[in-house]
Amino acid sequence: MNILRDIFKPTLYSARNHSNIFKSLSAPNGYGAVDKNKITGQNVHQEKDFSVRYKSGGKSCAPKTAVKIPPVPIHGGKTYKVGEKRPYSPFHFPGQSKAEWVVARMDDILNWGRSRSMWPLTFGLACCALEMMHYAASRYDMDRFGMVFRGTPRQTDVIIVAGTVTNKMAPVFRKTYDMMPEPRWVVSMGSCANGGGYYHYTYSTVRGADRIVPVDIYVPGCPPSAEALLYAMLQLQKKAKRMRVIQAWYRH
Repeated sequence: MNILRDIFKPTLYSARNHSNIFKSLSAPNGYGAVDKNKITGQNVHQEKDFSVRYKSGGKSCAPKTAVKIPPVPIHGGKTYKVGEKRPYSPFHFPGQSKAEWVVARMDDILNWGRSRSMWPLTFGLACCALEMMHYAASRYDMDRFGMVFRGTPRQTDVIIVAGTVTNKMAPVFRKTYDMMPEPRWVVSMGSCANGGGYYHYTYSTVRGADRIVPVDIYVPGCPPSAEALLYAMLQLQKKAKRMRVIQAWYRH
């Protein structure tokens, strides 16, 4: 047994030191220290010298350079505290030149018009269309958000897939989507449109509207309530508000 212990001793010590390094990295108050970078506003993980030595090699394997964790993108670009003034435009960043400021304001005007006048297509396929009608009625009144149902895809901005998409309806659905002008969005409403729902294993059902067209917003539920669809359309407005059409043209 002593011979086996001497043979596997370096391996055991190495594994033990690996676990100690992992614990010190994961511990919030351990060796690793998280400081706030005042320049970029992102978290930079700075590691101190662990002074850990492998018993097998006798050499120090402690990291001597700071390891930077890539920043996690925050939804919307920045978080705001309660009572803090929040600007309308999401395109504000330090070091912005005059030309960048001008194209950013042009994007703001363009996105304001698009997000405040989203016209959905009347595309009710199943029982979710009843909740879509409820959302359009006087209780929730989608007209106050600038949303008006249109009967032709050539005059609409968003298509609400309210119901089950069958294999027979799929080519019509794709043709309707292709007739819509750019930019166009798709809202998948309900479990059947999201992934087939109750009819996922049937021979005639498409297992998700995203197999036919790209989907922007998914609304879960069977059927989802009118409040859920209202929230989805508000989220779609936020997405349209962050489009960078003119800024992308200027940069490229």
